[in-house]
Amino acid sequence: MAITTDVVKQLRDETGVSVMQCKKALEEAGGDVEKAKVILRKISALIASKKADRRLGAGVAAAYTHGGGTVVGAVVLACETDFVSKNQEFQKLAYDLAMHVAAMNPQFRSRDDVTEGDLKAAHAVFADEVAKIPEAVRAKALEGKVDSYLKERVLLEQPFVKDPNITIRGLLDSAVQKFGEKIEIVRFERLAVK
Repeated sequence: MAITTDVVKQLRDETGVSVMQCKKALEEAGGDVEKAKVILRKISALIASKKADRRLGAGVAAAYTHGGGTVVGAVVLACETDFVSKNQEFQKLAYDLAMHVAAMNPQFRSRDDVTEGDLKAAHAVFADEVAKIPEAVRAKALEGKVDSYLKERVLLEQPFVKDPNITIRGLLDSAVQKFGEKIEIVRFERLAVK
């Protein structure tokens, strides 16, 4: 399949990734746009890992109010330079993340933030649920339930509220590829009227 400029432009518009990276991904995918998106996601994770040790020096705080003012999500999204932090697309990303926090109510930013106490409490709750499962698979079932529980509560592992096909970590990796800088959620908060 011939890769036309219209197809490259379409992929660029959908992903925000540079024209050259879109063209390379389309060539690798044989012109298939969906395969090219998967290739770009894989590349974005690799790029993000290479930039992980960079220093964050700028960023933006964003808030989203939902439900007639009864729920607020707030996020501090950091990057390396003011150039990126002042970019409208970066600010929109921060706003979308704040909306996600308001909607999904994460408790932890990453698995590193989960304390031993939190893990013990989760194990205690799920131990009762798996008590009737045969001994041979009980430990594996317990770990599966705890893992599932954490995926629902760890922000970086949650499916993005606007596109459940991508996790918040995947969304940030794509942003790193798009903006060419390390990007990280350094703080988030959710407030609600009870």
